[in-house]
Amino acid sequence: MLDREGFRPNVGIILLNQRNQVFWGKRIRSHSWQFPQGGIDRGETPEQAMYRELHEEVGLMPEHVSIVARTRDWLRYEVPDRFIRRDARGHYKGQKQIWYLLRLVAQDWNLNLRATSHPEFDAWRWHDYWVPLDVVVEFKRGVYEMALTELSRYLPRNDMRNRFLRGGMRQRLSEESPSQMLFTSMPQGLELPPGASFDPDPQSEHRVQEIWPRLTESKRDESK
Repeated sequence: MLDREGFRPNVGIILLNQRNQVFWGKRIRSHSWQFPQGGIDRGETPEQAMYRELHEEVGLMPEHVSIVARTRDWLRYEVPDRFIRRDARGHYKGQKQIWYLLRLVAQDWNLNLRATSHPEFDAWRWHDYWVPLDVVVEFKRGVYEMALTELSRYLPRNDMRNRFLRGGMRQRLSEESPSQMLFTSMPQGLELPPGASFDPDPQSEHRVQEIWPRLTESKRDESK
């Protein structure tokens, strides 16, 4: 189902836990990470599609979540030709999405990546709200930034993680080692639900080791 401009209606889901961290899923057999999302079927409202995709992709039911907010309008991204089936080129242009911000009101062991026979993710973890967009497929990054920015106004104003992200990064970097940074928010002794993973992105440690000398050097220069 395409609109007149060639965009398929779609929903995106940002799922918060009680610590205001977001569900971050690794695409099956891929190195990219993303939020749950999926198309709106003919006859469905965006909200109905959101609940269907929520169950199909992460195994949650409506009673497991509460709706915090949604984007006011469609957010669009175009899909490069190389990702479009040859017979759809010239008709299909990309996705237009309504994004929902949800709060998990149940225990996270209700999450199940294998709720259907066609899973979208093969691992997941909780991540700070401002997820690293460099692990998202490139053509979706702009929409992710717009959705996260618009919906961030609904986060608690006293959320320490948001203040850290806005202004305290260099101070924390000066106090923590790379390994501490990677594992600060990892839960201890938690039994993982089916298909779950709290392992860090294998590339994250490499990136931290790569930027660490530059960050600490910058900190020394500021103190002179």
